[in-house]
Amino acid sequence: MILIDLPRWPGRGRAAAHLWSHLVSDVSLAELHAFAELLGSPRRAFDRDHYDVPDTRFQSALWLGATLTPSRDLVRRLTAANLRRPKHLQ
Repeated sequence: MILIDLPRWPGRGRAAAHLWSHLVSDVSLAELHAFAELLGSPRRAFDRDHYDVPDTRFQSALWLGATLTPSRDLVRRLTAANLRRPKHLQ
């Protein structure tokens, strides 16, 4: 299942004008990459286990079928699916 949290995370640099969401899959990274491609998210928006999605694409993600999920539940679902990739493991 594809999950997204509310766009409330501030960007940095050129992206500072937007708030950002996290887009994840609790099934596989292949499912996540396929959905992100449909959404038009570039591969550079992928960060270990999620895509950073600007607020301008949030409604499109929901329209394409992403499920709105609280941020803490995204992490819980990634961990349960063994897809969580913390920074310290990089």
